[in-house]
Amino acid sequence: MKILVTGTAGFIGSALSLALLKRGDEVIGLDNLNDYYDTTLKSARLERLIPFHNFQFIQSNIADRSAMEDLFENNPDIDQVVHLAAQAGVRYSITNPHVYAESNLVGFLNILEGCRQHSIKELIYASSSSVYGANTHLPFSTLDRVDSPVSLYAATKKANELMAHSYSHLYHLNTTGLRFFTVYGEWGRPDMSPFIFIQQILANQPIHLFNYGNHRRDFTYIDDVIEGIVHIIDKHAQGNTVNYRIYNMGNSQPVSLLTFVETLEKILGKTAIKQLVPMQAGDVQDTFADVSDLQRDYNYSPDTPLALGLKKFVDWYLSFYSPTRH
Repeated sequence: MKILVTGTAGFIGSALSLALLKRGDEVIGLDNLNDYYDTTLKSARLERLIPFHNFQFIQSNIADRSAMEDLFENNPDIDQVVHLAAQAGVRYSITNPHVYAESNLVGFLNILEGCRQHSIKELIYASSSSVYGANTHLPFSTLDRVDSPVSLYAATKKANELMAHSYSHLYHLNTTGLRFFTVYGEWGRPDMSPFIFIQQILANQPIHLFNYGNHRRDFTYIDDVIEGIVHIIDKHAQGNTVNYRIYNMGNSQPVSLLTFVETLEKILGKTAIKQLVPMQAGDVQDTFADVSDLQRDYNYSPDTPLALGLKKFVDWYLSFYSPTRH
């Protein structure tokens, strides 16, 4: 297949692109390589993909309407689109709202229009567990109401789901939204807590555990996420399409931040300096994914134990940031 993957220098996008390239799919990778976080890491992810003859990289911004029109016009044989590009981060959205409107709303509209205008068979796109917002019903089900976002980031992701629904209804575009739950692992994002905690433990810096460490998060290992996306891509390629669906993609085994840090301490052989602080703006108390729909429709659910996933993540981190590597 020929698959457009947006956000291909990002955490999930680069891992998905690599998996597709290794099995022989043709991948068009799109990324704007912005400096929201370390561009060196983004470039290193991209370097893993460049050697593949079946990979084409385009540096562009999804919010650039003319550039997106050209991309689809110049690649009329795209089979599926996996849209993972977005402005990420809950707290960053509190101080930089316009960036989220541009990337997550205008950018997503440009992708929808490209798919519509060029009769793309399938659009798979990243949503987020953050859409559940103030919802207190656990585990989070795709049947729950999600009309109480507690951050602008969450609001833009819910808007994406609504926009996809309208395009599915009006233009019969097949869309599948994936609500990711705290994805972690090798080549992960430096702005997320697993990455930050490792850095701070190794540097003997205090770790701020918000909500006094009582937050629970449904940490989901990157390989599980990629396997799940590939399952969906392949089933759709076989003609098992859906007009509009939303799925949770989480491990369904939430753990407290305190437990998460204790697991890291064991792996690193080092004690963290823990500071228990109140909940911060934009955060939710717990995340817990009901993945029964994913199991039913794709016979798949993420299942990597936290200790195993974290061990692989730590091993990669120590190797990537080793002084001898640079």
